[in-house]
Amino acid sequence: MSLLSRLKAARGGSVKLDAAAGQALQDWQALPRARRSRPHFETRYVVLNTEASGLDLERDRLLAVAAIGVDGGLIRPADAYYARLDPSPAEALVGLLAITGKNPLVVFNASFNRNMLERALQEHLALTTELLWLDLYFLLPSLFPEKLERPSRLGDWMTAFGIETFQRHHALGDGWAIAQLFLAAQARALSLGVATPRGLAEHEQAFRHKLKI
Repeated sequence: MSLLSRLKAARGGSVKLDAAAGQALQDWQALPRARRSRPHFETRYVVLNTEASGLDLERDRLLAVAAIGVDGGLIRPADAYYARLDPSPAEALVGLLAITGKNPLVVFNASFNRNMLERALQEHLALTTELLWLDLYFLLPSLFPEKLERPSRLGDWMTAFGIETFQRHHALGDGWAIAQLFLAAQARALSLGVATPRGLAEHEQAFRHKLKI
């Protein structure tokens, strides 16, 4: 059964994608998984961020999504996406998938952002993804213990690095700050011999194990 057929079956035919969105969804499904052993500067990462109605994963819902490409060690402002889910959540999410591809995703606080996004993808597109998620909430203190030894809020890391953004508590505005922090993380990781997406994931996991999280 095709992805679109499964979507119609799962949602009782209630979700109607326009032709462009439907094709984008099929194109995304056909993409190969990104190679996790490629060096940082040959890898396209995508910084992903969300807005939600609150912080309760059980009761609150996803309101907006944003993404910014980081490619060749540079933030690509033209390679960015922002969409509110209302009034067409399925099409907003398809647009997000179209820009993220199957590249490694960089987030701050994956336990919230990942859960919110994966739940929305399942609800609106009947889709389960298998992507590599990298969480700066853990990576930053593992790489910069001289600044903050423990996982801390995004605002604390922005202060530690002197980073500003055009709008706080906005999916794209905070995404811009997260992207700048990721550039710093990439550079420090490379100096430590952590040179690939897989290496970053393993480094994060080792730090989480150390914290017993």
